[in-house]
Amino acid sequence: MSQEHNESLQNQDSFGLKPQHFADLIRTAQLVFDPTAGLSGRHLKVDWEEFGIPRDVAANLKSLGEEYQYASPHIPAEVVWSKLTTETRIWFLENKNKLWKLEEAFPALDED
Repeated sequence: MSQEHNESLQNQDSFGLKPQHFADLIRTAQLVFDPTAGLSGRHLKVDWEEFGIPRDVAANLKSLGEEYQYASPHIPAEVVWSKLTTETRIWFLENKNKLWKLEEAFPALDED
């Protein structure tokens, strides 16, 4: 393992980040990229700042969501961390325990 990789993992441990936090972040990124979750004929324009996501963070999350649009949210933490801007990392650390609530604001599209 590279020194950068080891430092990244140590930082995540010291911040109390768990795999579930990263899965929640990926699901949030997927929502930011496409709030309709691919449902054809449905278009939503969302002001992410109303959800507490600054524009620069939303842009970084949108990019991440596009990359992992159809992926399982269980991406290795070090891969996700490496794709976050400094601003997004700070926002993530401050909001890691609230990300799951964002999903609740959108109707479940894959359930009956």
